[in-house]
Amino acid sequence: MKRINAIILSFAIISVIVSCAGNPYAPTNRVHKKQIKTLTKELKVLPPPPPGTTAKFNYAEDWVGTTNFSLRRPNLVVIHHTAQNSVDQTLKTFTLPRTQVSSHYVIGRNGEIYQMLNDLYRAWHGGSGQWGSNTDINSASIGIELDNNGFEEFSPLQIASLLNLLEDLKTKYKIPAANFIGHSDIAPTRKNDPNRTFPWKLLALKGFGLWYDEPIDIIGKPLEGSSTAVGIEPSEFSSVSNDSVPTSDSVSQNPELLDVSPAIALKIIGYDVTDLPAAIKAFKLHFIQTEVDTNLTDHDLRVLNNLYKKYL
Repeated sequence: MKRINAIILSFAIISVIVSCAGNPYAPTNRVHKKQIKTLTKELKVLPPPPPGTTAKFNYAEDWVGTTNFSLRRPNLVVIHHTAQNSVDQTLKTFTLPRTQVSSHYVIGRNGEIYQMLNDLYRAWHGGSGQWGSNTDINSASIGIELDNNGFEEFSPLQIASLLNLLEDLKTKYKIPAANFIGHSDIAPTRKNDPNRTFPWKLLALKGFGLWYDEPIDIIGKPLEGSSTAVGIEPSEFSSVSNDSVPTSDSVSQNPELLDVSPAIALKIIGYDVTDLPAAIKAFKLHFIQTEVDTNLTDHDLRVLNNLYKKYL
């Protein structure tokens, strides 16, 4: 019997070793599953406490459970760059308890997608931030991290995978086009991701985010023949850029270029304007990209004037 037990133990040890060798994240995967079991137990707890127990409130004797409920659904997608040097480094960061950061998805430069958390769980990716009146972004959003050190361009394979993933999420959870945003949009005083090379215009053309009409006239209205066409292939994303946007160091003083104040326009889009210069910079990182500063040029104001009305 002892020999049999020893053989069984040996097989168990070998199985663990083989499992760990096959997947370097096997130990943290086990922790992940354990946390899921704990959360599942919490969901199964039925209110209120059984009759006769000490309770803070005056519960009725009979518990009546509603038949009309479901799981919460995400309504925002927040896109990040990892600001790290490799996808392995990011995966390690998201599996260390001490870091207290995570994301639902990580997409490598080669287009490989790692789903690290069920969409319906709350990941810790947004931190302190705000979009519109929502100040608890993590509870309402899905976080997607793109393997990028913060300065380089995003690869075509990476963007192609992102577009496929966004299409799935948009369809599955009926996420509005305007609710595909960046980390810098929700946290303009702290974050600058995804970086200025990110193809927001392409995403908007595909239905993930909004974009201004091009070209626009002197007061920010779309000219006849403005292009809002879709159908650009993922492999062509690099051709959709803002390189043609005029640049200027001057701050516009022309009130006719914007129907409302910049603060009101930015607030309508969703930005937290408590720190207005930071909000302007975040807006330009997303929609202008060729010059990311706190100045609003004539062109910037025309873009803002055209764009904020799409969020009304």
